[in-house]
Amino acid sequence: MAGPILTSIFFLLTLLITSAQAATTSVICPSDPYLDPRNDLCNALGYIPNNTLTAIAFVFVLLVALIQTYQVIYNGGRFMLSMVIGEYMYALGFALRFAVHNSPDSLMIFISEDLMIVLSPCFFIAANYSLLNRLSAEIDCAHHILLPVKRLTLMFVLSDVSTFLIQAIGASMSTSTVQSSASLGFHIFLVGLVMQLVSFAFFCSIYVRFLYKVYTEEQDVCMRDSKQHWTNDWRTLAAAMAVSCIGLLIRSIYRVAEASEGFRGNLSTSETAFYLGDTIPNCLAILVYVPFWPGRFIKPAPPYVEEQKKELSISSPSIV
Repeated sequence: MAGPILTSIFFLLTLLITSAQAATTSVICPSDPYLDPRNDLCNALGYIPNNTLTAIAFVFVLLVALIQTYQVIYNGGRFMLSMVIGEYMYALGFALRFAVHNSPDSLMIFISEDLMIVLSPCFFIAANYSLLNRLSAEIDCAHHILLPVKRLTLMFVLSDVSTFLIQAIGASMSTSTVQSSASLGFHIFLVGLVMQLVSFAFFCSIYVRFLYKVYTEEQDVCMRDSKQHWTNDWRTLAAAMAVSCIGLLIRSIYRVAEASEGFRGNLSTSETAFYLGDTIPNCLAILVYVPFWPGRFIKPAPPYVEEQKKELSISSPSIV
């Protein structure tokens, strides 16, 4: 699942850096980039990143990534690897903000930083896609998902890749020195963000419907883990996933609102807005899985169980 996303990211990075090299040759940068960053056309952020806030975010994300790496190794849950990969990318994005602080007028450094920050949450979203698949199978309620699980996961992954490519084309065009091309690129980039938001909102609605169906029609399933401690109850994992989805949804809404204002809008040039609308929701989306790691709740089925499932699927008569 992470392969197509990584391919899209490398494609986007190549396009943007190539465009940046062409764009920077026609812009005259001020001698002191720290004097007035808000009106500095060479400063893509519109402000100087605060190194203290960057350090806090970097250490936090890296710590979560290391803990979840340990969880994958010792508690299982390899289906969440896309989240772990995204966390290391996210940490790299914050590390690059130190370089942006030292060279605020370097468009290529900004592009690399922005790419890691903006696209790494897509790995978090992909992990939640996989988790819904595993959770529904664990409680034997996949039939309550609106669409077939395998098709659903494939559909959303393809949707993510498509929106990445749209954003890549738009972001590449937006760095053009030709005003009409830059304006068109900005609108294409915004369309990609809106499509991504709509896609994830649709997934969230499917998840809410799934939980509603299970709670109203599968009382035995709901009470399955009632005698266990709440930290081992599948409903706790379901709640953790809901918290993660809410955080990612807030982040997606913020990104659309930011892009709709333009690249020099109030949101895009505010570090406070960046941390409140993007960083904190993303951190919440990944932090919730530290105490409630899905690998502790969902264990791989024994080989003989998988064989029995295959035999049942072969021997079951088809319905015409």
